[in-house]
Amino acid sequence: MITHAQRYPSPHPQITLFRISYKSEGLTVKGLLAIPKNSGNRLLPGFLYLRGGIKKVGMVRVPRIIQLASQGFVVMAPFYRGNEGGEGREDFCGEDRQDAFHAFEVLRSLSVVDPGELHIFGFSRGGPMAFFTALEYPEARSVVIWGGVSDMALTYEERVDLRKMMKRVIGGTPAKVPEGYRTRSPVHYCEGLTVPLLLIHGCKDQNVSITHSTVLKECLESKGIAETWFYPQYTHHFPPQENRKITFAFCEWMKTRNKEKPELSPL
Repeated sequence: MITHAQRYPSPHPQITLFRISYKSEGLTVKGLLAIPKNSGNRLLPGFLYLRGGIKKVGMVRVPRIIQLASQGFVVMAPFYRGNEGGEGREDFCGEDRQDAFHAFEVLRSLSVVDPGELHIFGFSRGGPMAFFTALEYPEARSVVIWGGVSDMALTYEERVDLRKMMKRVIGGTPAKVPEGYRTRSPVHYCEGLTVPLLLIHGCKDQNVSITHSTVLKECLESKGIAETWFYPQYTHHFPPQENRKITFAFCEWMKTRNKEKPELSPL
């Protein structure tokens, strides 16, 4: 499913990095793929990394991908359509969510990846991308959303600086095109989620308010599948040292998820 792969300079001697092209709904989309060197010759867990932002803002960074791959994951990180030489135009978790879906398929198809150990991560705008990917692929073992958007209409209200962009890519305001905002908002689709979810959020976040995570947690309360790590002292971007510690912790959390149903006790 990868149409082109080119070796890319890796800052880590034990991780091979590729800049790849793959197909998404007929469009060529670009991304990064990081593969740990596998001395044990065993299948590795897969990690789908869904970036935040739009266009150059929030673009995939090599150090972040290497950081995740160093935890033992094969990491697939799409740039989304229209970026870094890719075809099409991203539309903020509209049709471009297909780029995440197809990236999941690419990850699952790799010969080095254990197809039963696939995990999804989304940051900020990547949060709804991750949520909808978990809806589409309930076989995923876990989904982690860090500082993620759960209600696009709330983002429109909170982020005056993003309104022009949101009206352009979504087609208008929440009052004018409510369905455009609704279909991009995980809070309206909680009933379908079955994948274990971890929500990470800084309570002082002014880019994506903590409300996004609290309302999503409330929506999922009855299902018992959502866990929260909230940090009162942090904003949208955590200090580097804390970011590293929490990244290690959520990677360990992912590895301990088990979607197998427990055996019933004998009567």
